[in-house]
Amino acid sequence: MSSHLEESIFGDADHLDSRGHFQRRRRPHRRPRWKGLLALLLALVVVGGAAYGSVQFVKPLYDRLTAPKDYPGPGSGSVKVTVHAGDVGRDIAATLVKADVVKTTGAFTDAANADPKAAQSIQPGVYALKLQMKGTDALKALTDPKNRTVSGVTIREGLWASEIYPILSKATGVPLADYAAAARNPAIGLPAAAKGNIEGYLFPDTYQFPEKATAVQQLRAMVKAAVANLRRAGATDASMESALTLASIIEAEARKDVDRPKVARVILNRLSRSGPPPYGYLQLDSTVSYGARKRAVTTTDRERGDANPWNTYVHPGLPAGPISNPGAKSMQAATHPAVGPWLYFVAVNPETGETKYAVTKDEHDAYVREFQAWCQSHKGKC
Repeated sequence: MSSHLEESIFGDADHLDSRGHFQRRRRPHRRPRWKGLLALLLALVVVGGAAYGSVQFVKPLYDRLTAPKDYPGPGSGSVKVTVHAGDVGRDIAATLVKADVVKTTGAFTDAANADPKAAQSIQPGVYALKLQMKGTDALKALTDPKNRTVSGVTIREGLWASEIYPILSKATGVPLADYAAAARNPAIGLPAAAKGNIEGYLFPDTYQFPEKATAVQQLRAMVKAAVANLRRAGATDASMESALTLASIIEAEARKDVDRPKVARVILNRLSRSGPPPYGYLQLDSTVSYGARKRAVTTTDRERGDANPWNTYVHPGLPAGPISNPGAKSMQAATHPAVGPWLYFVAVNPETGETKYAVTKDEHDAYVREFQAWCQSHKGKC
């Protein structure tokens, strides 16, 4: 009885075993109090450090999210920025941010999205702007012709690459030989479908090249503009080369904008099925002239019989590649042809570009005679 009482009061008291011998209970090991305090202190340090680290990480993010994304304006000082041919809103915004004209890309793109008509009117060129402008003010300044430097080099539609290089060289001072070498440089950004052939990808426009721009940099800007306009017209990666080739023929054959979609339709109607001419074979003098590297309205029997890959009298389908560097309107016509049954067309007046279309060979032959009569009365122009 007493042993139980002792056990209830002194939990660790000695007790008798079954044989009447005293046995001492083992006392549980107790950790020193200072070690517990140390563990608690370390835990508090870890938690505090994590909290501090979180603040250090979150604070800059919070500051960026809550900071104003636009300068209050109106800006000060002066800086020149260049808008390149083919630049879209985000490209222009990035240029403005880099020059510290606007605070963020969003400041400009928000303004452009709110006034898309103004944004689309921005022309390539060098602009005199202020530093730290409001996005809306920067957009307004870019649409004001007074802020644009109009000097530059203009490439018109329909030229061959070999005709473009001398124009670029004369305007920029870059040696002529550099352009042919640059055309073979992968850095110019030709799409894979081009297979290294730059013809067609030198987009016609007025270019403002940076001072001391190399031939590679110049051609890269033109290729970028061509690809951007092809995509804008609706061409995909798979259709880009054929669309550009078709556009280059349209550029060579059509003088008036109204004729471009119709010329596209004639070509597509001819290619709609195989067979003897007019199906399958385009039979266009513009493709023959390109293969012969000779500018002319008409071609000779010998030239039309030459088996070069651009001769559409000899080879069915589209020529081997583009035959000129077309503009945006010809690209649009290639991807958005007119609706009609025509299989023939002829420019009956090469001087004005008047073009007539026919469904039958007899009708076409009558228009050809009209063209021939014009040539006879205008010696040396055919």
